[in-house]
Amino acid sequence: MLKARIIPCLDVNDGRVVKGVKFQNLRDAGSPEELAAHYEEQGADELVVLDVSATRQARLAMLETVEIVRKQLSIPLTVGGGVGSVEDAGRLLNAGADKVSINSAAVRNPDLVNEMAQRFGAQCTVVAIDAKMTDGQFQVLTRSGTEAETLDAVAWAGEAQQRGAGEILLTSFDRDGTRSGYDLPMLTAVTNACSLPVIASGGANNVAHMVEAFEHGAHAVLAASIFHDGNMTVNDVKRELAHQGISTRTLVS
Repeated sequence: MLKARIIPCLDVNDGRVVKGVKFQNLRDAGSPEELAAHYEEQGADELVVLDVSATRQARLAMLETVEIVRKQLSIPLTVGGGVGSVEDAGRLLNAGADKVSINSAAVRNPDLVNEMAQRFGAQCTVVAIDAKMTDGQFQVLTRSGTEAETLDAVAWAGEAQQRGAGEILLTSFDRDGTRSGYDLPMLTAVTNACSLPVIASGGANNVAHMVEAFEHGAHAVLAASIFHDGNMTVNDVKRELAHQGISTRTLVS
């Protein structure tokens, strides 16, 4: 049984970490390099950096930010934002990413998943799925939640697995930044549809929410607001999860 992973997320806009609600009303949360170092010290298992304006601005995630963050870390780093080609993914990997997250471009061109997995391996290929409940199905959203697709998130997760993805980063648009808990029906549906590790994202406010996510099939939980606002440290989360019987990686002494 793989140990549960706790993953802070840095949404980056114009070189600063930001946080919003349902991808809107972004507020400044600090420096990427300082927060990256801070979370590694707290015991983060991995770190995710998402350039939230890259796709809308038709550019790749800022390589300089990736390089700066990488210098602070020894833990795995996943980077996403504006990745439109295998060459884009290669640039991020060369800048220091361990994994590359693809979203909008993969929806437009699903073969990109195959191409990345073949070139870099499944372990580097993360398919990020942003979705919301619409008319009884979990509708995929792209371009930072601004465009609704005629694609079901559950079916897309299954297809991503068939195409060679190594991991799914599943974000609930409805729960993002709300601190109302992860979208458990969505999480259950996706984890039942594929056997890939699924990272639950969107809505964490406390350890109880994380316990629920793990109980509903998540292999890892992503969180931002509770860490950025100083409500809990990563180590606090791991300690409480251990008390709940959920095995995590080593606590920081």
